[in-house]
Amino acid sequence: MHSGNDFDFDLSPRDVAILKARVKYPEKPVSELRDVLEEEFDISLSHNRVNEIINEMREQGVFSMQAVPNVNVFEYYLFQISFHYSNFDENWEECYKRLLDDPHVVMFCSADDYHEWQFIAQFASPDHSEEWRHEFVKEYGDFIAQIDKTAFPTVHKFETAAAVFNDLLRDMGGEEYIDDRDQQTEDRRGTDRVSVNQ
Repeated sequence: MHSGNDFDFDLSPRDVAILKARVKYPEKPVSELRDVLEEEFDISLSHNRVNEIINEMREQGVFSMQAVPNVNVFEYYLFQISFHYSNFDENWEECYKRLLDDPHVVMFCSADDYHEWQFIAQFASPDHSEEWRHEFVKEYGDFIAQIDKTAFPTVHKFETAAAVFNDLLRDMGGEEYIDDRDQQTEDRRGTDRVSVNQ
């Protein structure tokens, strides 16, 4: 059992190695992924069993597969919000749900900072981001003490690399599934990527 970020899931080191292989080779069909598991991790399973394990992890919410557009399609911004605590109780839940449901918001976090809510949002243009911010402040201005926005004019990396799973494998005692070659720079696979989400 691994526990992180208030999310408990039942994962073995072998499961993490399978997830790591899926992230490293998102385009491979399960039959080829089975061969990768044999060659790189010494895991011998039928391709049907590999497929079952991947589907079980997806159903448990360990990861999801979705198309991720090329980062150059959108403009990215970091928003940081601090609150008027006198208006917190009656406003936080509606504002929270609004951000969770907003299609522009890519990642939304609580932070141990003056700006307690921080999120990354994507927009088609700087004008769209300003219109969105204006409408958001108009709607929740009584609740928001401050909203800061930082533009990310260039996104250099936006992905989960397979090698990051090595930390988890070490914590779980799964060192046999760690390959030193993972630390080398991974190929850039162009715009056709699969993301692994929280």
